[in-house]
Parts: sequence; structure tokens; C-alpha cells
Amino acid sequence: QNLVNLRYEVRGKVANRADELRRELKDPAVVKPFAKVVEANIGNPHAMKQLPISFFRQVLALCVDPALLDYEGLPYARDVKERARRTLECLKGHGIGAYTASLGVAEFRKDIARFIEERDGYKADYRNIFLTNGASDAIRSILTLCMPGSTNTSAPKVGYLSPIPQYPLYSTFCSEVGVEMIPYYADEDNNWELNMEDLVQTIKSARLQCNPRLLVVINPGNPTGQQLSRVNIEQIIKFCHAERLVLLADEVYQENVYKENSVFVSFRKVLKSMGPQYSNLELVSFHCVSNGYVGECGVRGGYMELVGIDPSVVEVFERYLSSKLCANTVGQIMTDLMINPPKPGDESYPQFAKERSGILTSLKKAAMAISTRLDKIDGIQCNAIQGAMYAFPKIYLPPVAIAKAMESYLEPDEYYCLKLLEETGISFVPGSGFGQIDGTYHFRTTILADEETTEDILDRLEEFHKKFLTEHGVN
Repeated sequence: QNLVNLRYEVRGKVANRADELRRELKDPAVVKPFAKVVEANIGNPHAMKQLPISFFRQVLALCVDPALLDYEGLPYARDVKERARRTLECLKGHGIGAYTASLGVAEFRKDIARFIEERDGYKADYRNIFLTNGASDAIRSILTLCMPGSTNTSAPKVGYLSPIPQYPLYSTFCSEVGVEMIPYYADEDNNWELNMEDLVQTIKSARLQCNPRLLVVINPGNPTGQQLSRVNIEQIIKFCHAERLVLLADEVYQENVYKENSVFVSFRKVLKSMGPQYSNLELVSFHCVSNGYVGECGVRGGYMELVGIDPSVVEVFERYLSSKLCANTVGQIMTDLMINPPKPGDESYPQFAKERSGILTSLKKAAMAISTRLDKIDGIQCNAIQGAMYAFPKIYLPPVAIAKAMESYLEPDEYYCLKLLEETGISFVPGSGFGQIDGTYHFRTTILADEETTEDILDRLEEFHKKFLTEHGVN
């Protein structure tokens, strides 16, 4: 029954219809008002023409085919070959086709610990770091760990507090493992910061029906594109400490920060700076290779770090991970490359720095341009995109449109997005797929398209929106 209840609207009705339209467009007899479907719905950088980082792919190529290391004509830099040899040594000479240690390659875990120490300024223990098949696999594992162990069916369900709007992967996993989702609402009028008074009331009400054990925070935010202030991060840590909640910090967009004069600050760093009175807070942080400037979604690489977790619980968790054999080796290698890229002075560094800067500069430019343009369209309101890879604008939908949506058994913003798709070929995700305050409507779009495609999307959206309002009774 848990699987029957499972929903993942990022790949829901609108995405399914987009797939159908793609197939229809292959038939020359089919005439549509557009030549192709534009995927602005999923954060999939390489599908949107973002190029891979040369150093990462070159090292990976040598690890996949080590015989190339002996080919004298190979036009790879010396540090590429050195890194590939080091990586193969870390795999104990078995290559990428063999199982690794269940918790991940030990040398990679130590590299991640050094990365975290350099980022946060506080020591990290590699023994609390585990390599995974992307962040989603790590999240599923943690939620599984937190499932109730009692067979008493009358015992209250384990609950987790999830931000609304939320990345629907969390609610999907909770349906899968039978955990109760407790929604708390981010404040759209305050750049999606968390309202602590509302959070206190939310958990108070939730305790009447379940046993809240976890709180999820996505920072920078998906789908909302916010970057939480340090003050808000401290408030959240104090709240979780007071309520004895495990804090899950989804920080997979930590390289995607666009707010002027701002840098990413991890929950771990803030926690460590708050002193020993908070040292017993249980924190799990996630990072992966799918976002940032890397964008290697299909490689499925990532890690999690456990902080303040009882050693006996960590031991149980290690046994659980062992039952999954190991994370895929290519994903582990890409994760190690992400957190340990070329350094100044390395032969490959100039090209790496140029590629990385080019991608992040382009994303920052797109974030500012898209949010500004969306906010100027009558009937659309969009906060500044401070981080991540998405805009999540609020849209005004007239009563006639809402009534027609209900007649079609659709959510109003789902009706809007389907109409947009049929008339323009643009595929967005309805805001209802992420959750939202009743009576408000949104859509999510990525900021990944190139500049020309982005301008075309926004032009067609503005034209469609005006036409949509007129057709639904707005003069």
C-alpha cells in the first residue's frame, strides 16, 4: 500500500505528456505550434547542454580503461594520469568493476573529511562519512534507519518535518517506508526563510498524532532557490536541539550560491561554532555530484556525514549499508574528484578553473535574469533566486481557470502547466507537486538553459500568460 500511495510529481502528468508530445513530433503529419519540447522541469544540467569538467572525465576515462595510461600519444596532462593512477591504487588494483568496501573507498572518505575540514574550519572524522549512489540513496537510507523498530501497530508513527514547498523526493520516500510527513511552511514573503513561531506550533500539533523524529532543511533551496541566513540556521539548530530532532541538512546545491557578497555556510559549521551545549545535536548532511558546476546526475555519486550520532546507532547503520554491498564505483570516483579537484599550481588547474567559473558565472547570470523577468510579468511574482538551480514564481490564476481545472480533476497550476505545454512546448513542474499554501499557485522552472533558449522560454511564457488570462475572463 505504501507504494500505491507513492507520488513523484516532478515526473508526473506534465512530464508524461511532454514525453508523448516528443513522440508525436517525430511524425511529419503531426502539426504543433512548436518544433520541439523544451525541458525546463528537471535539474539535469548535461541534458541542457552544460559541458562536463574535462579533468573529471579524463581521469574517469583512464580509470574505466587503464590500458590508456600506457598510450604515449594520449593528449592528457600529467596530473590527470597521476590522479588516475592514485585512484586505481585506492581501488586496490581491482578496477571499477569490483566491489569496494561497503561504506565507500576509505581513501575517498578521508579526502571528503579533509574537504569538510577546509570548508568549515572544524575537524571531521572519515569514519562518520559514507559514500552513496547520489544524495537520494543517502536520504532513503537515513529514513529507513529512523523507522520504528516496534511491531506494536498501535504505536504512533514516526514523523518528519518537511519544508513546504519541498523536493517531492522526501514525501515519496516517506510513503515508501511508512513515515508520517509533517509539513511546515517556508515564508515566501521573507525569501522563504523558516518562521520559527510557525515551526513551534507545527510540532506541537504534530505530537498529537505522531512521534516527530526528524526535520529536513534544503539549503540552498529546491524548489524555492533561497539561501538561508546564518541567523535562521542558528534558530533551526536550537529548535532541533530543544525538540530532540535529528536534523537532515540537504546541502547538495552548496556550490550554487548567487546572492551578492555571499558564500555557502553549512549547518555543520554553524553547529560547531555554537559551543559544546549543542554538541549532542544529531545532524546528517548530504552532498552529491549532480549539481553545482559538476552536474553529473547520471553518474549517481554522493556522500553523507553523520554528526553527533550515537556510536551504537552508527554501527547498526554500517550493517545496513553493508547489506547494500557498496555504492557504484564510478560515482565514488566522481565524488572524490568533486571534493578534491585540481589545485593552483597543478597542470590542469587553469583549464579546470576556467570551466568551473564559466558554468557558475553563467548560472548566476541566468538566476538574476530569470527572476527579474518573471517578476515583471503581470500576474506572476518571483523572489530573487539566491541559490540552487530553480525559480519558483507565484502565479495568479483567475476563478474561471480554477473552476475549469477542478472540472478536469486537475490542480489549478497543473491545468496551467498542461495548457502551457500544449501551446508552447515548454515543460514546467506545477507548484502543487511540491506543496504550497492553500489558495496559492506556482510552477518550478530550471535556470539551466542557454541564454538564447532562456529568452525564448520567457518570451513564449509571457505571451502565453497574457493569452491565458484573457481566455479565462481577465480583461
